[in-house]
Amino acid sequence: MTALLTGLVSLLVFGAVILVHELGHFLAARHCGIHVEEFSIGFGPKIFQRRRGSTTYTLRLFPLGGYNLFSPLPEDNEDADAEETAAPAPQPAPKQPRRRSLFPVVVQDQPFEEATAWQRFIVTLSGAMMNFVLGFVVLLVLVITSGKLGSTTVAQFTGNAQSYADGLREGDTILKVDGQVCRTIGDLSGCFDGTTQTHDFTVLRNGQVVHLPGVTVGPSTDADGNTIAIDFRVAALSKTPRHVLQRTGTLFRYYSTAILGGFWQLATGQVGVEELSGPIGTATTIGQAMQYGWQDVFSLLALITINIGIFNLLPIPALDGCKLIFLLIEAIFGRAAPQKLQMVVNTAGMVLLLWLMVLVTMQDLTRFL
Repeated sequence: MTALLTGLVSLLVFGAVILVHELGHFLAARHCGIHVEEFSIGFGPKIFQRRRGSTTYTLRLFPLGGYNLFSPLPEDNEDADAEETAAPAPQPAPKQPRRRSLFPVVVQDQPFEEATAWQRFIVTLSGAMMNFVLGFVVLLVLVITSGKLGSTTVAQFTGNAQSYADGLREGDTILKVDGQVCRTIGDLSGCFDGTTQTHDFTVLRNGQVVHLPGVTVGPSTDADGNTIAIDFRVAALSKTPRHVLQRTGTLFRYYSTAILGGFWQLATGQVGVEELSGPIGTATTIGQAMQYGWQDVFSLLALITINIGIFNLLPIPALDGCKLIFLLIEAIFGRAAPQKLQMVVNTAGMVLLLWLMVLVTMQDLTRFL
């Protein structure tokens, strides 16, 4: 039952991430008047299909991706009967020029290739942007449903706090730690790693800015005997819209920075490919998060969707990031890169990504099965 539930929750998580990504491409295409032949979630055999308007909506067996199929509309065929050629044919109404505005109100079903470079740029970019929107919304839900929000104002000290001995006082609002600005509890938490270290503080005390060099902050123990990262507590904040949005933004920045740091370490060889996880490893992690509650699953969902958004924007062939570079060149210089070059680059990238997917899947099987 646990494995079945883990599989179901994993499908929901993967499905949500894929759906919002492809929905971003789809909605941007519709607003730009671009025809979408098929909107598909998943790959492989069809499970469900429905035609609505000019688009076919499809659900496929393997929920590990999705796509929007852009294709030119078929030309209208005009059948003329030889026996009626003598009769004067009505003159067709002159074609109205296509609207080239960035976001036309009416969907005109123009082929993707006929859209402007900027329109195609926005369509390509919108998938990752929707992943970021989903990540922000999920983090917002977590912040709203969490307990108290912390401030950067010192409320009390624990035990024989060294930070108090070094000059920090209750009521001090911490402005900077080692020169790093602290606007939220998230900023403040990022300044300490749970070990005993000496820091330079800048605080607001009784309306005046006070500099406190050489303040030692280290782990301490609370009244219940639990080890905590720092030896002082901060005051709680009321959950006003401003404070909630600030905390959500801090979490979003923290996740994004951590993900970008991971990609940088991978690119520079600081970590190896063996550290990567594929769908199997991610599903296993989701199963572990389920043991701690829905908040941990939501936190993991936010991490995954932000990760997918950033990954798709990397300038790697076959990903949206590489396509955006080609479209940006076309938009600036008025001429597209040679199709042969784009095809070779994207094909090479696709082969590389497929190889990477097989590799991490094999690693997951070895690690978890």
